[in-house]
Amino acid sequence: MTHLELTLQPEDYSLLTDLYQLTMSACYVGESIEQRRASFELTVRRLPENFGYLVAMGLAQALEYLEKLKFSPTQIAALKASEIFSQAPDRFWTLLETARFTGDVWAVPEGTVVFANEPLLRVEAPLWQAQIVETYLLNVLNYQTLIATRAARLRDAAGPQAVLLEFGTRRAFSPQAALWAARAALAAGLDATSNVLAALQLGRQPAGTMAHSLVMALATLQGSEMEAFTAFHRYFPGAPLLIDTYNTIAAADQLAQQVEAGTLTLEGVRIDSGDLVTLSQQVRSRLPGVPIFASGDLDEWKIAELRAAGACIDGYGLGTRLVTGEPVNGVYKLVELDGRPVMKEASGKLTYPGRKQIFRCFEHGQIHSDRLGLITEMPNHEQPLLQPVFKQGERLQSLESLEAIVERTSASVASLPAELRRLQCPSPPPLEISAPLLELTDQTRHARP
Repeated sequence: MTHLELTLQPEDYSLLTDLYQLTMSACYVGESIEQRRASFELTVRRLPENFGYLVAMGLAQALEYLEKLKFSPTQIAALKASEIFSQAPDRFWTLLETARFTGDVWAVPEGTVVFANEPLLRVEAPLWQAQIVETYLLNVLNYQTLIATRAARLRDAAGPQAVLLEFGTRRAFSPQAALWAARAALAAGLDATSNVLAALQLGRQPAGTMAHSLVMALATLQGSEMEAFTAFHRYFPGAPLLIDTYNTIAAADQLAQQVEAGTLTLEGVRIDSGDLVTLSQQVRSRLPGVPIFASGDLDEWKIAELRAAGACIDGYGLGTRLVTGEPVNGVYKLVELDGRPVMKEASGKLTYPGRKQIFRCFEHGQIHSDRLGLITEMPNHEQPLLQPVFKQGERLQSLESLEAIVERTSASVASLPAELRRLQCPSPPPLEISAPLLELTDQTRHARP
């Protein structure tokens, strides 16, 4: 399996994991406990700084991974050749040869707003299966939840009328991450992506403008910036033009003359640098009615500043700050084994035992409070958020459309009180821990080995 370059195919996903998932599974087999029923929950302990909420995302890819989980003969041979598993029991290899996910999964639907210490997903499966899927599930849910949350905040900051374009492919952490980022951004309210592969796979139209290199190349060879614009419009009539390669206002003046003369149709201009407030105001005075797009390391805070300062901007291209940034620190912890509750007590990392449910209370259409309780508890005029999505290794629901997730995200964010949506010092509601869960926590703490 040695390659000069790293590649990733869907059939490789079973090995896209941390070594200790495999070594622990081998240990479980050696101790004859690999088939014990285990429950793991994926939870975010703390929200990123100045985040009042998270938008759960990535479930579709998580379920696809579980459906296709298997180990090929080539993969098993490569593991054996590593000699790391030389002392592993023979039954470990038999287990991998016949591996498939046979467990149950409960999850919060994509596009649902969640808070710290609330499970986004629970896996209930034989111990070795529930263990071995941890790394991939955290990878896909942590990243897409981050991007979806940033996109929702950007939409909030820019307002419902602004055109928001995802431009993050060149800054995403990998080609796969670029696709996931585009999906999560669109699902959380952005209008389009420049990533052609992502757009076409999602049934969307890719969007974009041009780069400074085209303007410089054609201006150098054909004599002027206007010649570059004319050439581009020859093949893409009316397309938005990037006007800050040399002198933004001079370019706007030249375009305005042609628009006024009726020799040019213009669907937009983009500014990528400089004082965006002043430049956009000056361009608007010269090109009234022509949409103005801005880009260049923008985030929700910068957009809010631009709007407050009176910038004349109709849309934003969003890249680096959208697809990177402070991570969502989701963790995946064992909460029950063979029907017995378990918990982690490390300082600052305590987990609540038992299989849990999030019970959400609404007042006047807005989220009022959340209660974390056990799955055996009944809702009290509350909405249970975790839903069964997998049963005995089989998907219970068909794949949701992107449009359905967009609608849910919009409704979820709209249900947040204003203090949760503000960009500075948001105030997430305190999470109520139910009396039965507190009692179980106390019992588990005192009964631990």
